[in-house]
Amino acid sequence: MKRQLILEDGTVFIGEAFGGDVEKSGEVVFNTGMTGYQEILSDPSYCSQIVTLTYPLIGNYGINRDDFESINPSVNGLIVKELCEYPSNFRNELSLGEYLKERNIPGLSGIDTRKLTRIIREHGALKGRLCDMDADINDVISELKTTVFTGQVKYVSTKDPYPSPGRGYRVVLVDFGMKHGILRELNNRNCDVIVVPYNTTAEEILRLKPDGIMLSNGPGDPKDVPEAIEMIKGIIGNIPLFGICLGHQLFALACGANTVKLKFGHRGSNHPVKHLETGKVAITAQNHGYTVEEATVANTPLEITHVALNDGTVEGLRHKHAPAFTVQYHPEASPGPEDANGLFDQFLNMIENCKKEGEELCQNA
Repeated sequence: MKRQLILEDGTVFIGEAFGGDVEKSGEVVFNTGMTGYQEILSDPSYCSQIVTLTYPLIGNYGINRDDFESINPSVNGLIVKELCEYPSNFRNELSLGEYLKERNIPGLSGIDTRKLTRIIREHGALKGRLCDMDADINDVISELKTTVFTGQVKYVSTKDPYPSPGRGYRVVLVDFGMKHGILRELNNRNCDVIVVPYNTTAEEILRLKPDGIMLSNGPGDPKDVPEAIEMIKGIIGNIPLFGICLGHQLFALACGANTVKLKFGHRGSNHPVKHLETGKVAITAQNHGYTVEEATVANTPLEITHVALNDGTVEGLRHKHAPAFTVQYHPEASPGPEDANGLFDQFLNMIENCKKEGEELCQNA
């Protein structure tokens, strides 16, 4: 069965339909990873997006029970060059097409994904719709031009707090669209984790008596989450803090910096990032459409610690006076390299040092 992708600029791609039999709109983005489609599909940061995978053959190792980053995927569609219908892997339980059909997520295969990627790189991320062949192209384009995607964090965040017990330091993990890989890394270090919703206040977090706070990744524009910005302002200097991706951007906004939308974002598992203090380069996994505006960091209590080698954008921040640091990339990987995994140990070391030095010294770290 044929299916078409209609972009807001009038471009139309026609290919083979797979997955869910439903029409869905979303921001069309591309990911350059060669593997990891299961983690990509289940990453809440892709909420309201239609993901194009640039690697040509997708689905060859199927779907397994272990590699999900969330229980309920929130991606709006998947586009591939070639779909493998008969996967071969010892962990395989479902084909990619079967999984998307179960979850009612539309897929499109057999189109020129290289051409689509070049369009996005040239014009920036575009809104699009996966729809049947009888859809009126002009009507769809008109609807896409007036469509605005907001409220993604509210949609993907947990509705109620829940514990993930351990016998180590207590860490409050604020869920803006958390990948389970972050929780896994904290659990592996025996942290006593309490996961809380995106709109939890600073007072509510302080009542939990945490040793540290983790700000998770998540979808959308960080400026759409003002509750979190206010919460972070009340936390800085009181509790050691580590932020990832959207958490990094929210931390920057709370400290007075600005964020802007990138032309087509960073999405993939091979992005080089330089640590300015040591000069060391790590290959990182990334998934974000916004960035901290470098020029606005100068008049804040923040300093830039990492930069992207591909385009020079801000990839890491550190507070000059409080125990707090953040990164734009994903040290928990999933999928991707684990070069930066030691940042979780750095976070726990910061907690330990604050406990040894005392509250006053911690606040002037």
